[in-house]
Amino acid sequence: MSNYQIETKCVQGGYTPGNGEPRQIPIIQSTTFKYATSEDMGKLFDLEASGYFYTRLQNPTNDSVAAKICDMEGGTAAMLTSSGQAANFFAIFNIASAGDHVVASSSIYGGTFNLFSVTMKRMGIDFTFVSPDADEAELNAAFRPNTKAMFGETIANPALTVLDIELFAKVAHAHGVPLIIDNTFATPVNCRPFEWGCDIVTHSTTKYMDGHGAAVGGCIVDSGKFDWTKYPEKFPGLCTPDESYHGVTYTERFGLEGAFITKATAQLMRDFGAIQAPQNAFLLNLGLESLHVRMAHHCENGLAVAKYLASDDRIAWVTYPGLEGDKYFERAKKYMPNGTCGVVSFGVKGGRKVAEQFMKHLKIAAIETHVADARSCCLHPASATHRQMNDDELRAAGVSPDLVRFSCGIESSEDLIADIKQALDACFQ
Repeated sequence: MSNYQIETKCVQGGYTPGNGEPRQIPIIQSTTFKYATSEDMGKLFDLEASGYFYTRLQNPTNDSVAAKICDMEGGTAAMLTSSGQAANFFAIFNIASAGDHVVASSSIYGGTFNLFSVTMKRMGIDFTFVSPDADEAELNAAFRPNTKAMFGETIANPALTVLDIELFAKVAHAHGVPLIIDNTFATPVNCRPFEWGCDIVTHSTTKYMDGHGAAVGGCIVDSGKFDWTKYPEKFPGLCTPDESYHGVTYTERFGLEGAFITKATAQLMRDFGAIQAPQNAFLLNLGLESLHVRMAHHCENGLAVAKYLASDDRIAWVTYPGLEGDKYFERAKKYMPNGTCGVVSFGVKGGRKVAEQFMKHLKIAAIETHVADARSCCLHPASATHRQMNDDELRAAGVSPDLVRFSCGIESSEDLIADIKQALDACFQ
């Protein structure tokens, strides 16, 4: 499907039924698979033949959906995971271990920040957080001899900062490491980071890709372009024999196009088992089929709501990268000329207390620990997703105490604006 437009890939990618086969991707709801001989199965364990033997590692339903996302992003290999958190963990842990270091944008999802700064730090991996607006010299200064990767989000959740992908890629490559980008908010419909120098893309498929709040999931896509073999001392897990898997050297056996994802499957998925359920993958695929249609409407609603908020003097500030005059408007136009996302962040005059009261008065947008859904929802991150952060960490992540994250669904923008207005009226009567 590589020659088709993104709209066609959303609908048709990943699975082509044969004569008399199911038109929709089948749900292979089986833990295991039968083989005639031990020799046949042994070839699978030795990675000498393709096939399936245990769903904890791979499943045909999952692989079809991963292939669709891979095609949409323009990558060479992909895998589904149980969640976006698992995807980001696997993407880093596949190439970094105890004693290593990673440079990451400070403006990232609170759960990812905690994963990096607390959990993975306990595993011996150190992270340096840099501003998404850092210049080249500042980014270079963050690197160490033991740095193994650089990480950022295309559009940060919930600060809505836009990453300068070309700059981050340039600096990462100058230090011989890959750039990993979480592309959840933009989706490949609005931005394909590989085209700007990124090497590995992750997604929380729970968000826009699923789009209906039905199934938690994640995905990792490899561009197949980063040359691990140029830095064998940095990436021994990919460039030297894996004694835990029959001495295979992933770059030799699977080339640059398949080494990263094969290692993540054979090692990490085998040991951690963070597989996406086939039923969830099936639901995810249904969401992908309409992603290109929904994203356009999400963006239209986001812009309409942002414009209204900017005109209401009861709003202290508004952040939306698609809004003219926004700090990231020009950068967003460069990387996402067809639209950004449907999420708008803003502050209500009166601070945190009034922001919380405002949310209680909303009738259409529900207060949820969710975002990027067909139904509008909102959240006060400082009280929820980012509550583990102190004030300094909140500021570094672009999250102020009064920030309201409003995720515009695909309802009528007129109704969303009316809902916001009546909620503000209730707070300021």
